[in-house]
Amino acid sequence: MIDFALDRRTLLAGMGMASAGLAMPAWGADSADARLDALLTRQFDQALIDDPTRAASLGLDIGARAGLRARFPDWSAAARTARDRRIDADLAALHAIDRGALGDNARVAYDSAEFDLVARQRLARFPYHTGGFAHRAGPYAVTQLGGFYTGVSTFLDSQHPVKTKADADAYIARMEATPALLDDDSAIVRANAAMGVVAPRFIIEQALQQLGRLRDGDAASKTIVASLARRANAIGLTGYDARAQAIFEGPIRAALTRQIEVLTALLPEAGDEAGVSRLPDGPAYYAATLAQHTTTDMTAEQIHQLGLDQLADLHARMDKLLTAQGFKEGSLRQRLDALTATDGQLFANDDAGRAALLAYLNDRLTTIRARLPQVFSRMPRAPYEIRRVPPEIEIGAPGGSAQAGTPDGSRPGIFFINLRDTHEWPRYTLPTLAFHEGAPGHLFENALKFEDAALPLYRQSSYVTAYGEGWGLYAEQVAAELGMYDDDPLGEIGYLASYAFRASRLVVDTGLHAKGWNRQQAIDFMVENSSETPSSARTEIDRYIVYPGQACSYKVGQTAISRLRDEVSSHRDYDIKRFHDVVLGAGRIPLAVLERRVRDAFPT
Repeated sequence: MIDFALDRRTLLAGMGMASAGLAMPAWGADSADARLDALLTRQFDQALIDDPTRAASLGLDIGARAGLRARFPDWSAAARTARDRRIDADLAALHAIDRGALGDNARVAYDSAEFDLVARQRLARFPYHTGGFAHRAGPYAVTQLGGFYTGVSTFLDSQHPVKTKADADAYIARMEATPALLDDDSAIVRANAAMGVVAPRFIIEQALQQLGRLRDGDAASKTIVASLARRANAIGLTGYDARAQAIFEGPIRAALTRQIEVLTALLPEAGDEAGVSRLPDGPAYYAATLAQHTTTDMTAEQIHQLGLDQLADLHARMDKLLTAQGFKEGSLRQRLDALTATDGQLFANDDAGRAALLAYLNDRLTTIRARLPQVFSRMPRAPYEIRRVPPEIEIGAPGGSAQAGTPDGSRPGIFFINLRDTHEWPRYTLPTLAFHEGAPGHLFENALKFEDAALPLYRQSSYVTAYGEGWGLYAEQVAAELGMYDDDPLGEIGYLASYAFRASRLVVDTGLHAKGWNRQQAIDFMVENSSETPSSARTEIDRYIVYPGQACSYKVGQTAISRLRDEVSSHRDYDIKRFHDVVLGAGRIPLAVLERRVRDAFPT
C-alpha cells in the first residue's frame, strides 16, 4: 500500500484552510490565525495583480480591480524574475508567523501555503521551467499545448465580458498587448535553447502547424476578432470589428510570424528524445514536478509500479464484462476495437454528428443530476455546460478540459470537448466523460466550493492537481455506485477503460521521463492497455511530454480518496453524505491534508 502521509517539511501542499470541521472559525483580530489570514489574503491579492487573467476567470476584475480588465500579465524577463524572488519573501513572511500558536484550521492553511511556496521555489531553481497564463507548466514555453498563442482566443471569447463600451475598449487593449506577450514567449524559447532545452521535433512541428492556422486566413473569421465583433454589435457598438481586425492583421500576425521563425530555426537542433531526463538536471526536475502535481513523496518507480498493479486488476474486470457482451476473442485492444466498430458506437464526423454527441453528453448529465442528492447533502446552484474546443486549436488540444465558473455564478462552468474527430469518442466512453468533467466531477465540485460561504476567496480559488483531478476520477466511481451503468453494460466497460487509461498514465509518464521510453513506446503501451485510439493516444502522450508529472495526479488522487473512504466506512458515525461533506468542505487541498481532515472527522 502506498503511504500518502508526508513529512510536513519535505512536502506540504496546496492552500488548505479548514480542518475536519465544516465551518471556518471566528478569529480574534490580534490572533495568530487572523494574522495568517491577512497574510494569505494579501498574497492572493498580489497574485491577481500579477495575473489579471486570474481575476477575470474569477469575475473579480470589477470595482477597485476594474483596471485589471484591460491588462494581461507582464511576461517580460524582468517581471518573471521579480515574481520568482517574491516567492522567497512570501515564504519568509509565512515563517515569521508562529505555527505553534495557530489553531487547527489555521495550521492547515499554514502547512498548505508553505508547500505551495516551497514547491514553486523548488521549481524556480530550474531556469527553463515555464508557467503562467496559457502555459502548461513545463520546460518548453511554446508547444502544441502551451504558450500565449494557445489561450488568448479562448480566454477573450469565454472569460472577457463585453457588456459595455469599457469592456470592449479593454478587449481592444488586451489585443494590443498580445504581440508583446507572443514575443516574450519567443524570447523564452531562445533563452531555453541556449541552455540546451529544446522541445522534441514532433512537438515543434505541431506548434508550427497550429501557429500557422492561427496566423493565416481571413482575420474576420478568427475567434479573437469575431468574438468582439459579435458581442460589440449586439450592444450597439460600431467600429470594433474593424479595429480588432486591423490589430490582428497587423501586429498580432507579425508577432505570430516572428514566433514561427523562432521555432522553425530550432528544428535542425531538435531531436526525438521525449523525456525531460535529457535536460540539465533533468531527473531532479522531474522529481520536483511529480511532487508538485501528486502532493506526495512517491518516487517515479513507485508510481510506475502502482500503474502496472492497477492495470492488472482493471484488465481482469474488463475481461469479464467484455466476455459477457460476446467479445471473447483477441487481446483487450482487439476486443475494444470490435466494440467500437459495432452499430451505434460512432457518431458521424460532421457537424450533425458533433451536435448529436453533445446532446448525448447533456442527456447523461441530466440523468445523473436527479440521483446526486442520494449521496451529496449539497447541490450546486450555478449552471454548467459543455462546449466544443475552438477548431483553430483542436489539433494539439487535449481531449477535454473543464473551466470553472465564477464565484458569483455570472459565468457558468464549461467543459470543452475536442471534437476534431468524433471517432475518437465512441458512445460507450462518453458517460464517464460526462461524470468526470461535469457532475459529480469537476464542474460540480467547482461550483460547490465557490458557493461555500465558509471558505475565504483564496481557498475557493486554490488549485491542487492531485485533489482536483483525483476528485474528477473518484466522481466516475460515484456515478457507477449510483447505478448509472445498471442498464448500460457497455458504458460500464467505458468506465473501467477510463480507469485503465488513467492507470496507464502512471506507467507512461514515468516511463517517458524516468525510464527512457521513446514516444512510440509510450503510445503503443497506452493503445494496448486502454480504449484510446492511436491518434488520441498520440495527443495524450505528447501532452505528457510537454507537461511532465501532471498526468500522474489523477490516479494517485483518486486512489487516496477511495482508500480513505474504505478506511473510515466502518466508523460508527460514517455516512456517505458526511464523508463527501468532509472531502469537499475545505476546497482543494493536498492529499496529506485531506487524509488528516478525514481521519479527524472519523476518529478511531
